[in-house]
Amino acid sequence: MTKIIGIGNALVDILVHLADEKLLLELGLPKGGMSHIDRKGLMRLRQRLVGLPMERATGGSAANTIHALAVLGNQTGVIGAVGDDETGRFFIEQTQARGIEAHLAVIEGEQTGTANTLVTPDHERTFATHLGAAPQLGLALQEVDLRQYDLLHIEGYLLQDHVQLGEILKAAKAAGLKVSYDLASWNIVREHHAFIYELIRDYVDIAFANEEEAVAFCGQEDPELALRQLATLTDIAVVKVGKRGALGMSRKTGDEVFFAPALQRKAVDTTAAGDFFAAGFLHGLIHGESLETCLSYGNRTAAEVIQVMGTQVDPDRLREAINL
Repeated sequence: MTKIIGIGNALVDILVHLADEKLLLELGLPKGGMSHIDRKGLMRLRQRLVGLPMERATGGSAANTIHALAVLGNQTGVIGAVGDDETGRFFIEQTQARGIEAHLAVIEGEQTGTANTLVTPDHERTFATHLGAAPQLGLALQEVDLRQYDLLHIEGYLLQDHVQLGEILKAAKAAGLKVSYDLASWNIVREHHAFIYELIRDYVDIAFANEEEAVAFCGQEDPELALRQLATLTDIAVVKVGKRGALGMSRKTGDEVFFAPALQRKAVDTTAAGDFFAAGFLHGLIHGESLETCLSYGNRTAAEVIQVMGTQVDPDRLREAINL
């Protein structure tokens, strides 16, 4: 069986529903994007959220994908770093409960990273992320034999350290792994465009982007044109087009564009929709399904997570979504 390992910022999601967009404007957070905040910024945000109901769940883009893949019955592992605190212990316990091989460094004196997920009434989510211990994942990577895995799924949020990310990808390719890469956020793509272009061109086999990320990366307003441009750099390219569904291209099938329509579900929270899409897609891919079926699997798993707050989808429902 194909073994998949994910690497990314090990975070715990703190989910908060906002009544309007005033707080985003006050704190200068780009709606729908991801912004890094330091400890002072975290304290300021927490003060502004006092009294609002919050929910907690394991987070981190790559970890979300790995959790969903594990529920679907795949052999998985995850690499990351957490703090020596209660939040870190929560992350570790949740990971091990899924049967995931946890390669997690525990950093003394650091807080576990949190993705403060601010959900506006239109169900759009905006992230104010405090990385805490997460960037020190290199300490965990040193202890992992990547040759025990077949595919590395990596999140674009790791761009806070270009050198480290480049070294991770070089190590994965040297160990013979396929690499899938999620572009993560439109504002990150815009800020690191040249570097991301080189990464995808030189190391990535499967690239995932949503419509906004594809526009930022390719400079094309038409998602199909953006997909075609992305597909010139990698073996498989996917552009998710929100409520409409997802587009995909593969070098194996030439210049044909495949499309799978989204399932129409009432969205409670779109957090991790892209992460769960990647899980469904990769599950189909490693089990030899067609590109069109992989896109459909991605849409189905994404449709499940948007119906709940956070990432705590009922395992039976997730498996039933792709008829397991």
